[in-house]
Amino acid sequence: MRRVLRPGGLLAFNAWGPIAANEFADAVTDALATVFPQDPPRFMARIPHGYHDAARIAQDLAAAGFTRAPHIEPVAFTSRAVSPAIAALAYCHGTPLRGEIEARDPNGLARATRAAEAELARRFGDGPIEGRIEALVVTVGT
Repeated sequence: MRRVLRPGGLLAFNAWGPIAANEFADAVTDALATVFPQDPPRFMARIPHGYHDAARIAQDLAAAGFTRAPHIEPVAFTSRAVSPAIAALAYCHGTPLRGEIEARDPNGLARATRAAEAELARRFGDGPIEGRIEALVVTVGT
């Protein structure tokens, strides 16, 4: 990215915050650890929520040739779903987490989704649910 920016250019990107600050993803991850205790699916913690350390981001940008310090701002919002079932379905069926579930048990998707739904309902209620969600907005100039 540094190579293609003009002098005076600005790189801007975002990354998810830590999984603990993203409550729906955290709940689903915890639920799946009970379904697959020997080898819990950690996709959400590892991939979308695995690049949130400001010092590492700054180090990576410096290694890429950025000489200015990045501005890294956490931004928090509220995530909403019409029900725990819809949120569980979205995470378990609609993300690469599905592949990790099916790799552990080719017939386990429904069981995993039910466990995720139950944990979301336990933490946030049975009706429409809301949970904290956080990302980092990173900007650095050339």
